[in-house]
Amino acid sequence: MPVPLHEAKAELFRNIGHPIRIRVLELLCEREHAVHELLAIIGVEPSTLSMQLGVLRRAGIVRQRRVGGEVLYALMVPSVRELLAAARTTLGLLLADQAQLQADLDEEASADAEGIA
Repeated sequence: MPVPLHEAKAELFRNIGHPIRIRVLELLCEREHAVHELLAIIGVEPSTLSMQLGVLRRAGIVRQRRVGGEVLYALMVPSVRELLAAARTTLGLLLADQAQLQADLDEEASADAEGIA
């Protein structure tokens, strides 16, 4: 029995939904990276990075290849770039709404303080 589309989407988001995995994907959107480069940039333990890369690899989102003594990682699914860009846009809109709400609250608090004084 095939998996319903909404469940497949949820699984995709679970597979990418970790701060380290998001950072790895952001870096791989730029170019292929060796594991040692990812470790230096992200600053986590090798075992932690290995675990997170394994999740992305098993999900088919990234691929690895060995060149000499290095293991290189690259995106398998180029549309991940658009997905991350959409996330940035969505966050920007949410933060703009929150900033407007905060401005409204500050204005209301200021008006209340003037009325009390």
